Amino acid sequence: MEAFNIIGISKKTSNKNQQAAEDIQELWDEFQGKKIAENTPGKVDENIYAIYTDYEGDHQQPYTVLIGSRVANLDHTPKKMIGRRFKKSNYLKFSPEGKFPDNVIEQWVRIWNSDIERAYTADLEIYSKNSNDPDNILVDILIAI
Repeated sequence: MEAFNIIGISKKTSNKNQQAAEDIQELWDEFQGKKIAENTPGKVDENIYAIYTDYEGDHQQPYTVLIGSRVANLDHTPKKMIGRRFKKSNYLKFSPEGKFPDNVIEQWVRIWNSDIERAYTADLEIYSKNSNDPDNILVDILIAI
């Protein structure tokens, strides 16, 4: 995947003691409640990106979650949002099928328990704008390798 820019909101979290589940839900609630996607200038598509980055080790260590939109550049990042550029990288792509969000959670568990040699730079969930069925949201998971 080529380098890309994201504008959105973020939060530092950890998978210990189910903290990430709570933090990520709060971040999604804020993203939707404040209509972050609708208020992001310069979007290049209508997809929503959830990016896991700034890992302090593996998936069991603290990391940052950024939820936002892909943009052409970071020149007009609104106040109270952050803009980040992610470098070109190689990814493994997973497209979990089944009922959302169980399909995504189950795919992450499989990834965590796999022997994939992960880069722990930036992993992505890309939620398609074509996802109009809340039980069958189209999502791709990309793992940096």
